[in-house]
Amino acid sequence: MMVQMAPLILMFAAMYFLLIAPQRKKQKQHEKMLTQLQPGDEVVTTGGIYGTITSVKDDRFVVRIGENNAKVEVGKGFISTVVKKADAA
Repeated sequence: MMVQMAPLILMFAAMYFLLIAPQRKKQKQHEKMLTQLQPGDEVVTTGGIYGTITSVKDDRFVVRIGENNAKVEVGKGFISTVVKKADAA
């Protein structure tokens, strides 16, 4: 019985180490990045919009976009990457 289960157990272990663990690590890095964002940081949203954070609220960021300084509120989970940190400028 155990010999028949061994390949199945090995398959689940391989899936965990190849798929689930790296995804969890990436998710933790993204959450850490979100907590470190502050006004002045240039970001890209998941929709591909580039902008600069003007203020941080509980569940969203206010982002200035375009040359006309239009401001939009973006949910925290929709910030994809940081282009440039404010203190690096």
